[in-house]
Amino acid sequence: MTRNPAESVNDNYGLISSDLQENIRKIKQVTGNSTDVLVREIKLGVIEDRKACIAYVDGLINSNAVDDFIMESLMFGNHAISRKLQQGEDILQYLKDYVLTTVALQEDIKDFDALLNLMLSGNSILIIDGYISAFALSMNEWRERAITEPTSETVIRGPKEGFNETLRCNTALIRRKIKSPKLWLETFTIGKMTQTSVGIFYMDGIANEKIVEEVRTRLNRIDIDSILDSSYIEDLIQDEAITPFPTIYNTERPDVIAAELLEGKVAIIVDGTPFALVVPALFVSFLHAAEDYYHRVDISTFIRMLRLLGIMIGLLAPSLYVAVTTFHPEMIPRPLLFSLAAEREGLPFPAFIEALLMEITFEILREASIRMPRNIGQAMSIVGSIVLGTAAVQAGFVSPAIVIVVSITAIASFVIPSNDMAVSVRLLRFPLMFLGASFGIFGIILGLIALALHLVSLRSFGVPYLTPFAPFDSEGQKDGLIRAPIQSMIFRPRLIARQNLIRRRLRHRK
Repeated sequence: MTRNPAESVNDNYGLISSDLQENIRKIKQVTGNSTDVLVREIKLGVIEDRKACIAYVDGLINSNAVDDFIMESLMFGNHAISRKLQQGEDILQYLKDYVLTTVALQEDIKDFDALLNLMLSGNSILIIDGYISAFALSMNEWRERAITEPTSETVIRGPKEGFNETLRCNTALIRRKIKSPKLWLETFTIGKMTQTSVGIFYMDGIANEKIVEEVRTRLNRIDIDSILDSSYIEDLIQDEAITPFPTIYNTERPDVIAAELLEGKVAIIVDGTPFALVVPALFVSFLHAAEDYYHRVDISTFIRMLRLLGIMIGLLAPSLYVAVTTFHPEMIPRPLLFSLAAEREGLPFPAFIEALLMEITFEILREASIRMPRNIGQAMSIVGSIVLGTAAVQAGFVSPAIVIVVSITAIASFVIPSNDMAVSVRLLRFPLMFLGASFGIFGIILGLIALALHLVSLRSFGVPYLTPFAPFDSEGQKDGLIRAPIQSMIFRPRLIARQNLIRRRLRHRK
């Protein structure tokens, strides 16, 4: 399914004229006589004076293909074209059937807006004098980044290929994983100025048609000038904007997209970005990694438990330290309490201010290391953390204990596979620290209750965010916090795939 590109263009340039010179003038005028827009006039036939023009954007197409499949075909076919012109036959039909030797051919283009969009998308345009329709021949060729290992989702064992910025390359990577005619692709053109191609992948007969239709509706509802990255689409179609938790999953791994499609989800691929979106997204999806399914069951389950522990430490460690040292010193073993009291002797700030200053400092260091050149960013992050922590303790600004707590918290946050969820945990750390400093352990419990209620209320394209825990699904527990053996995962998620739930059929041995 392809939406008409002319529907989303601001200016309306009307229909193609039967006067070739008028069409050429309009192309040059609309594009501002841009030097990369090339227009070549040619003559069809050797007897009758029938002219045509070829227009394309230099750098977006294969110029050799234009010479071989358009120019050469038209030049060598001049005598045959002359006979057809003398006989009064439809020259457009003849060119389509016998002359234009390219598979990707669009004919009968009458709208000038659509013609411009096709040309600016990397097609060669053929317009013939005296006709009000044109041809578009797809000969796209531009520089693209090679298929490399994903930088944000590295694995030790598993495929090493990741998406790049070209839509067709990304769709081909998914097709390589799922060689089924039931894998359907629909294409939309979104963005009045950028005219960005956006594709949705889903498995016919597995995906819930209501979810697919909801994705179509939300994409068609977008009215914006530009789509430069999949994050634009994510922001415009998500269910809930005011939440710290991501409700749309993103990945740059084709194997992850293939696995999600086979569960009945819908993938959204955006031209110009290596990150694909998956809906509906569940909370548990952000805790899983592609490598979980490439290791043995016991190893994968153990690693998932470590991730859960890392999330709890990253979320609660600073707030618990502040609450215990401020309100509940009786919970600390006596030798450790004496040690902490000695360390804090003479410090100018309370525990909350200490934790807040150190957390903000580490967040600044983390952000700075990302923006720096890669070869010095990591070194800067490590060295800066050590130097600042040591200097702060020696200067008497903070205690050694808070440096240890903040360091463990920062390390634990890197255990989370999804960067979006890791950022959410980092953000929620600060209000929990404030609650711990204000009300102690009771404030932290109150914050966790509010957090749980918020998570229960979230939906992603109509599916509860905490599925399969709330509502509880016994079959879904096999791929929740633990990873059961693949042979025991017989059914797909019931709230996502409403049809063809069985993904593995039992066969009795003879």
